[in-house]
Order: sequence, then structure tokens, then C-alpha cells
Amino acid sequence: MKSGAGWLASATQDEVDAFLGGLSENALLALPWLFEFWALPHQSPPEGAWKTWVIMGGRGAGKTRAGAEWVRTEVEGSRPGDPGRSSRVALVAETVDQAREVMIFGTSGILACSPPDRRPVWEAGRKRLVWPNGAVAQVYSAYDPDSLRGPQFDAAWVDELAKWPKAEETWDMLQFALRLGSHPRQVVTTTPQNVPVLKRIMKNPSTVLTHAPTDANRAYLAASFLEEVQARYAGTRLGQQELQGLILDDLQGALWSSATLDRVRLDTAPTLGRVVVAVDPPVTGHKGSDECGIVVVGAVTDGPPQDWRAVVLEDASVQGASPDEWARAALAAMDRHGADRLVVEVNQGGDMVQSVIRGIDPLVAIRQVRATKGKMLRAEPVAALYEQGRVSHVRGLARLEEQMCRMTVTGYQGRGSPDRLDALVWALTELIVEPSESFRRPQVRGL
Repeated sequence: MKSGAGWLASATQDEVDAFLGGLSENALLALPWLFEFWALPHQSPPEGAWKTWVIMGGRGAGKTRAGAEWVRTEVEGSRPGDPGRSSRVALVAETVDQAREVMIFGTSGILACSPPDRRPVWEAGRKRLVWPNGAVAQVYSAYDPDSLRGPQFDAAWVDELAKWPKAEETWDMLQFALRLGSHPRQVVTTTPQNVPVLKRIMKNPSTVLTHAPTDANRAYLAASFLEEVQARYAGTRLGQQELQGLILDDLQGALWSSATLDRVRLDTAPTLGRVVVAVDPPVTGHKGSDECGIVVVGAVTDGPPQDWRAVVLEDASVQGASPDEWARAALAAMDRHGADRLVVEVNQGGDMVQSVIRGIDPLVAIRQVRATKGKMLRAEPVAALYEQGRVSHVRGLARLEEQMCRMTVTGYQGRGSPDRLDALVWALTELIVEPSESFRRPQVRGL
């Protein structure tokens, strides 16, 4: 009979029936908590003397469950009160809230995976878990790397490293703290992004990697979820990253690189002198239409216009919307951000575009723009602003940034039309590349 990690996941029905039929009642009661029988191959710890195990996969691939179960194997002994291999564990996430809600209390978190007699207690005031055998897991945030100065650990679970705000600093501080025991180890569970710290970790000789796409865990995912995300994102860069769990290298000749976009992220937008909403309407308005690109951008208007800087505040784009729906979405974005102007491309709609918007808000300030050059030529001066350090992004703009990284010197290398990117280009052209004469005098506002 087969044995080892993931046995039940790969066994035939006859083998499963024979195995279960030979178990005692106590063994059957214990079976749900024995993850080695249920784990998929990418969820099972590799053999060997590794220091770092990176579990990289698509959304829903079972990374969190694998991380939680690994912590269990580290801290639990043969009996509830027996010591395990590790007794001091660091749990590091982007924020303390995310560590608590995903790593600890989540449906695949440590508490959900732990049998009743071994379940740790959450001490909210001290932000830590305490097991019956005295083992402790302390929570840390990637926003505060210095909190890892002082404490020491023999194990660590790191979640979603690729989206940490201070990834390099936090990772380095954790390495100095991981110094207890004869062979301290750490597990990294992350959806991949092309960030330097993750690529550096993966090149380390003491790192081992397991990988799986979202589809590998399909037995535990809603069929409607898989159908929807595969229909929408299959074949896209975002799909390769979020569903296939792949680190994407930049396209040759791309106007924007992942490294460039990583450098320009902000946690908080500054005080802005102007905010505009740019719209790139689709040719038609039905479910099969291209997206309507709607992007909100603000400008820091201190000093002369040649010194102005921009912040991309929101991607409010909509898919398959009627003209009335996308017009209302654009006007709602204006209200949210206190924008002073709507910049709308009219190549595909002409006067109809303005009449739809005016039918909802007769007084809104509109600037109509018409494309006379190709998309790449329009995008080039905007890309130059990023190289000059004059544009920043708030977080949460992944789909816009995907389109940006697919615009190359030979054209757009993606599926469909880059409507989000087009809207971004119109907004930055209005604010920075060719600011309107009537708005050259700063009008300071706060967000």
C-alpha cells in the first residue's frame, strides 16, 4: 500500500476503502487532523536540510493551509503536553490584522487546523498564540521591521511576502532573529510577484520551492469561482501570476517594468492641488464589450508646472457597462476624490459621449480629447514621467499595472484593448504632460 505525504489525495477509491476499513474508532477520529494523509504534493514539507521553504502558488492553491499545518508540525509533540521541535515562532504578515484574520483565525489558519486537545489560545493583548505545551507564536507586521529587533525564534511563517510594504527590511530583520535551536527554519507562503526580495530568497542555496496553480486545489474551491476567473484571466499576465502562481519577467522593450512600479508605491497620498478622472469609453456597451477605462489621478502642484508630480489614486474601470453605467461610474469617482474635471476620449463616441454625461450631470467640467497618435506614442511621454520619479501609485492597482507592463515599443502585447492604460495616459497628459492653461495656477486641496 502507498504511504507518505498526500496518500489519500492520490490513492484509488479501493485503496481508500481498504485503508479506512482497517482503522480503529480512535484512529478514525484522529484522521481529520493528520494532514500528511490529506496534503497535496505542494503542501508537504520537502526533505533535506533546507533553511527556507517557499510555497508559491495561485490564489486558493492551499498555501495558507500548508503554512498553518507546518507550524503545527513544528510546535506539537507526541502528546499535547510534550515539547515539539520548535517553541518560539514568528508569524509575519503585511499587517497584524491580516496575520490574525488569515494565519490564525482564517478558515485554513492555525486554530481551524488544530485538534481540540492541542489547540492554542489567542492572547489578543499580547498578539500571540500559546500552545498547551508552552510553545508561543508571536505576530509581527511588515510595516514595522524594527519590531523584530530583540526577539529570537527557532521557526517562522511568512505570509504573502511579495506584497509587503517594507519587504527587504522586514525579511532582513527576521533573518537576524531566527537564531534559536540547532537548525531554525522558515516557511514563506505567497502569490508571486516580480519583487527583488522574493527572487533573492529563491536564489539562495538553502531555499527549496514547491509550486502549484489554483487548479491544483480545485476539489476545495467553488466550481463557479474557477470558471469565472479562468474565463476572465486565462492567457493574461495577471492570470499567469494570480492563477498559475508564476513570477513574471518583464517583456522586452516594455515602457514600464515591475521594478519601476514597485519603486513608485505610496502608502498615503499627499495633499493634492488638482484631481482629474479620465475615461476611455468602449466602442459598444454590452457584456462582451471592452472595458471602460476609468482612472483617477491627482497632482501635487507646488512650484511651477514643470515641477508638478502626480499620484494615481484609483482604477475605477468597469467591464461590459452601458454608456449610462460607465458615465455614472466616472462621475461617482469624481465625487469620491473631489475631482475638478472629467477627461474623456471621444474617438469612438463623439458628441454622444458628452451628451450621456451631461444627461446625468449638466454642470460637470469636461475636457474632450481625441487620439491622433498611436497608443504607444501617446504612452511614451507618460512613461518618461515615471523614469523621472514624477508619478506615484497608491496600492491596489494590479490590473492597471498589468496593462502598463504589456505596453512595449512595438505596441501592446496583451489581450484586448489597454483601456485602463489609455485612461491613465489621458489623465497624466492633462495634469503633467500638457496641463491646461486654466489650471496652471495651483489650487491646493486636501484628500
